[in-house]
Amino acid sequence: MEYATLNNGIKMPMAGIGTFLLSPDEAEASVSSALQCGYRLIDTANAYLNERAVGRAMKKSGLPREELFLETKLWPSFYEQPDAVDKTLERLDTDYIDLLLLHQPAGNYIAGYRLMEKAYREGKVRAIGLSNFAPEQIQEILELCERTPSVLQTEVHPYSQEKELKTFLAGKGMKIQAWYPLGHGDKTLIHEKVFEKLAQKYGKSNAQIILRWHIQSGNIVIPGSKDPAHIRDNFNLFDFTLTEQEMEEIAAMDQKKRYYTSTPELLQKYAEMVPPVDDQK
Repeated sequence: MEYATLNNGIKMPMAGIGTFLLSPDEAEASVSSALQCGYRLIDTANAYLNERAVGRAMKKSGLPREELFLETKLWPSFYEQPDAVDKTLERLDTDYIDLLLLHQPAGNYIAGYRLMEKAYREGKVRAIGLSNFAPEQIQEILELCERTPSVLQTEVHPYSQEKELKTFLAGKGMKIQAWYPLGHGDKTLIHEKVFEKLAQKYGKSNAQIILRWHIQSGNIVIPGSKDPAHIRDNFNLFDFTLTEQEMEEIAAMDQKKRYYTSTPELLQKYAEMVPPVDDQK
């Protein structure tokens, strides 16, 4: 495993398991499988409605809590709720969260950030960050915050490498974490000739080549899967290294092509949406 050192000294695994779009049963099974394979970073969110399942998988693994890196995200409709972090801890059945993010730049996200800072001061959260925030919104947070965000989780893949954004973040001491690291399953991207060539050279899959590119680029990755074989393969990234020339070949593929686009209308919808209660026991 390789690690990123966050701006408060916390070490975060560079590869983990994502649970977006997984039902509670699927999330519990996927996280259990991932932990058996050696994963230690788990990503979930209030809005995924599977936090309880993630907590169960962690407990059932028998692994010491301090060996796991648990990441979750607050949903906008909870940003002004003083007990939002405590309720999140209760669902996850844990005493602390390793990394807590604001899920969307919607609603009163300044209040949400203050809430996370308070939880950080109280030791309920080891690091805080943002998800899907644009540079101008990040700058707004930076001008008001006591604790600089440690991580920005956003869409990054070979077709959308976010080079300017990464330069901006580096100047603030923030790490980038990629969702859609494989380009939302775009077969055109995954089967690009450069990945076919490198997969054959290294005896890896195209997806493994892409994930290795992320890690060498400094991008923390959280690919999700329900398939135990894919979960295992998505973690088998640390026994080879792409050359500088190969990294440059992939860097040249950047098209600034995103699969998700935020709009003011969408953010307003997020602010008004209250996720159902995750009450599965």
